[in-house]
Amino acid sequence: MFPIRDEIPSRRAPVVTVAIIAANVAVFLYQWTLPEDTLLSFVYRFGLVPARISDPAWAISVGFPSAGYSSFFTSMFLHGGLLHLVSNMWSLWIFGDNIEDRVGRGRFLLFYLVCGLAAGGVHWFIHPGSTVPTVGASGAIAGVMGGYLVLFPHSRVLTLIPLFVYPLFVHIPAFVYLGVWIVTQLFSGTMSLGQGAETGGIAFWAHVGGFFAGALLVKFLARNDPEQLPGPARHPVVNRLPPPGRWTGSYPGY
Repeated sequence: MFPIRDEIPSRRAPVVTVAIIAANVAVFLYQWTLPEDTLLSFVYRFGLVPARISDPAWAISVGFPSAGYSSFFTSMFLHGGLLHLVSNMWSLWIFGDNIEDRVGRGRFLLFYLVCGLAAGGVHWFIHPGSTVPTVGASGAIAGVMGGYLVLFPHSRVLTLIPLFVYPLFVHIPAFVYLGVWIVTQLFSGTMSLGQGAETGGIAFWAHVGGFFAGALLVKFLARNDPEQLPGPARHPVVNRLPPPGRWTGSYPGY
């Protein structure tokens, strides 16, 4: 399933969401300019390598300059390829603007970063001996998706479901779309537990950690507004002036 858009309009410009996307794109473009050997060193230095934190002696032996706690933060802005970047930023664009609208710009930035840190922490806890660098914003974006599920469960997500060569577009309730997504991450994460520390691939437990961090944290940050409805239902067009020649004594409102 691939999300195309949701049905809830933002009431304010998603400034922070756009800024986060721009930061990720800028870092990726910088990665693109690096020679292959320099890029590998860059990813190992700024990506999250759990063994670097769990085993400082090993980290020193392979030349890491420090324990790398800052990589919990820096890894959120690195990506392993163009498809990785585009899929993450697209999901952030779809779900992030509504969370930013609801919690406010400053608190949304805090929310996003804390979800990303929580995702990295869960990945490190599950795979403390891994020497494979983990990169990507997907843990933080999973937190955005968890927050979206809590705040907008009845929104609908236009979703692309490829059936062989036939593209099927379906409107799916957010609680169904996101529920299926997190169950898939939990199942895949459980299946990955028996794999060795050197195994790469998708950091499913980072997604799980970020998702539940977002679902919990958004309750403390969100303003006490009713759930938003799609644009036409929430913002009806109203003629604010009475018909010519009649005086009603009042104006219809929103």
